[in-house]
Amino acid sequence: MDPALYFFFIIIAVIPVLPYHLLGWKWLHLPWLPIGLVGTALAFIIGFKNNASYGRLWEARKIWGGIVNTSRSFTAMINDFITNQFADTPKSPKDLQAIRVAMVLRHVAWMTSLRHALRVKKPWEVTAYNKIDQKYMERMEIREYTYSLEDELEGYLSDEEKRYVLSLKNKQSACLTLQSKHLAELRQNGLIEDFRHMEMQGMITELFTLQGQAERIKNFPYPRQFATLNLYFVWLFILLLPFALMSEFDQIGQSLLETGDQNPVFRFIALNFVWLSVPFSVVISWIFLSMERIGDVSENPFEGNPNDVPITTMSRGIEIDIRQMVGDDPEAIPGPIPEEWDSQM
Repeated sequence: MDPALYFFFIIIAVIPVLPYHLLGWKWLHLPWLPIGLVGTALAFIIGFKNNASYGRLWEARKIWGGIVNTSRSFTAMINDFITNQFADTPKSPKDLQAIRVAMVLRHVAWMTSLRHALRVKKPWEVTAYNKIDQKYMERMEIREYTYSLEDELEGYLSDEEKRYVLSLKNKQSACLTLQSKHLAELRQNGLIEDFRHMEMQGMITELFTLQGQAERIKNFPYPRQFATLNLYFVWLFILLLPFALMSEFDQIGQSLLETGDQNPVFRFIALNFVWLSVPFSVVISWIFLSMERIGDVSENPFEGNPNDVPITTMSRGIEIDIRQMVGDDPEAIPGPIPEEWDSQM
């Protein structure tokens, strides 16, 4: 949260206390009961939003967990199904290995295209206007904002395939289309038979499904009527809160005076007890706005914030796994994405 907000909370809490206490404007207060009811209702509303936002975040994580599992299963099929068992013209082991590696690299190109599509900024995402998020992201290297898709596809697709993918709007779908066409060619050449072709095509269908689920979360925001009204309600509560708290604390001070204790320090505290409403108002305001903020940063899990789904790191981990599974050249396999700020998160 922006540190300037804490000073703003203090100012909001102090302004009503000054005329109430120093000028004797005792009428300048609100009853606690309606403000307490507003706060209770607001807590339920924020809880509803946070549950829905967490649901979007957790669903996104499950989708990428599905991509991990499906990628490994698809690679296992590539390894075991593409053989000379049904081929009219057998391929050499080297040629078969080249086919397997090409399909795995094309799968990595699909993941690369998908994560670039999921990083495209949308007008409703909080990083577009939140200064704190922008500062965090300036200190992080987010590959999708540092390198273009054209650069990252280099070496994973042939020149012809790369031109085809980049020419279409939905580039991740184009990669799966190429994969499907390649499977059809393998079937025609007898390198896979009908049953194996059907099983591998089922994996392509599953990848399309996972892609569509991720795109749905990316392209359909948390309903704006909930997100916007929640923020308005929080700020209305924060502005009204000091007017209710100062009266309550003033009554506590008056009850302390009625005890009759003549200790000067005790009387001074009792006479100025109303000022304790300021720190309590600041703490309560911080809690409510922080809970609202948690919902904001969770509702769009692909922006690249530190608490979002780490799709870049996960994609690199999948790439390492599946390229090792097909026996690709170890020197050509990239290393893991280094962790950033792991001890501070």
